[in-house]
Amino acid sequence: MSRTTFILIGILYYLATVVTIVVVLKFINKNEEKKYKNEITTLERDKNLIVGASILSELNKVGALINNDIMQKKYDNWCSRLKEIKEIEVPKITDALIEIEESFENKDYKDLKTKIASLELEIAYVKTKSNFLLDEIREITLSEEKNRETITKLKADYRAILTKFNNNKQEYSDIESPVELQFENVDKLFSVFEKAMENNEYTEVGKIVKAITDTIGNLKIVIEEAPSIILMGKKLIPNKITEISKISERMTKEGYNLEYLNIEYNITEANKKINDIFDRLKVLNLEDSVFELKTILDYFDSLYHNFDKEKLSKRLFEDYSRTILVKITKLEKISTELNKKIDDLKYSYELSEEELKTLDDITTETTTIKNDYYEVIELHRRGSYAYSRLSKEMELINSNLTKTEEKLDQTLRNLSSLKEDEKRAREQLEEIKKILNQAKNTMASYKLPVTPKNFYVELGEASSAISDMIKELDKRPMSIKTLNTRVDTARDLTFKVYNTTKEAIKTAKMAEMAIVYGNRYRAVYKDVEIGLIKAETAFYKGNFKTSLESAINAINIVEPGIHKRLIEEYK
Repeated sequence: MSRTTFILIGILYYLATVVTIVVVLKFINKNEEKKYKNEITTLERDKNLIVGASILSELNKVGALINNDIMQKKYDNWCSRLKEIKEIEVPKITDALIEIEESFENKDYKDLKTKIASLELEIAYVKTKSNFLLDEIREITLSEEKNRETITKLKADYRAILTKFNNNKQEYSDIESPVELQFENVDKLFSVFEKAMENNEYTEVGKIVKAITDTIGNLKIVIEEAPSIILMGKKLIPNKITEISKISERMTKEGYNLEYLNIEYNITEANKKINDIFDRLKVLNLEDSVFELKTILDYFDSLYHNFDKEKLSKRLFEDYSRTILVKITKLEKISTELNKKIDDLKYSYELSEEELKTLDDITTETTTIKNDYYEVIELHRRGSYAYSRLSKEMELINSNLTKTEEKLDQTLRNLSSLKEDEKRAREQLEEIKKILNQAKNTMASYKLPVTPKNFYVELGEASSAISDMIKELDKRPMSIKTLNTRVDTARDLTFKVYNTTKEAIKTAKMAEMAIVYGNRYRAVYKDVEIGLIKAETAFYKGNFKTSLESAINAINIVEPGIHKRLIEEYK
């Protein structure tokens, strides 16, 4: 392909790119132009909707209803505001629209965007003013229909309230007159409403409707809640007060202290509150009355629980009074006996500072508990506190007493273990001596050519340990910890002597048996004779293990497996 052809292709690509860019820019420009055109059209439509036919129609309706100065002033104000919107606000929007159209024609899109945004805010503001004006006008033009609908519902509610009252008059005996007076007021308000509607006094109608709504609403609350208030205030609570007073008086005579409940004071305050509630009820003021009466009723109901609690507390107090005194007496007796023996215990055993302190603590705690007990008993005799508090005090004393008892039991176990350890040590001493003597007698009864050297060493160690054990048993005060160590040492060394004796004699017997058994082969087998001679030499030197091994090895030449048969023979 020639150079000219390359140049032509490059030019074609360039031209195609330029054309594409131009087309794209023209398309973008056309879309942007269309978008702004639609926005301008929308702004024009919104401007025309600011002052619609509905506002003019509603204003004309008001003009036909004017029959007093107040309505005339409202009408004039609304006309003035509408005139301001039509002759000042709307023309300003029109001028701004003209400027926007000029910028659009000149394709000044940069300023156009800002102007459109500003005009949108202005139209929204003026439209809001117009809508607010329309709503105010419609409050008058639609008031008849709206108020008639409201009054119809109120009359239905009123009839239901009146019917309920007439059917249950006995429940409203205390407030019959003020309720009937309120019914008369409602009837008058309904008449005033009709008269105001006939005279087109729409500015007053709203106030009348509100007065009727409030009055009927209050009457509804009175008719619904008054029976409950009268029932609680006249029957339930007074009956509770009477019953509570009787129970309180009876329990007081039986020795219960109920001063902390402040029953008389609370009854007085409850009666004051009930009188206040009924004073307010006479003027049909029921605010918080049901809540206050229920609170009073709940309080008196809670007193039954307090009475039951006091009765239970009395039983607990009486139980504690008996059991604690028995425990204290027993604890004191044991503690006293223990303190009498403390000098003997100190002489006999080496007691630690902690053990001695524990004994002192037990004595101190017992005295403190006893004093606390009699203090509570004295408070009971004087009637100073309620049983609920007295039982708690006794429960605390009993808890402390239990801890001291546990401490005493542990101390007694520890002291008892001292005597038990001493007794066990003396029993073990006799047993250890018996085993050691048995080992010595066994060694002496079997006349070995030579006693093993380690026998005398171990015998001396065991005898020394037994001697130390005897010294510790005779020592005053005795250290049980040290004594137990001496017992363990003496026992271990004695068993060591016993095992050494047993093993030496057993080995010597087997060696002797092997030599005797092998003598039958001496005359025939020279090697057997040499081996048996070695065995005999070792035996008389006291090397019984070496003697046994030499004899077995010699016999094994003639009788393989002789070791196993010798053991069976020995057994």
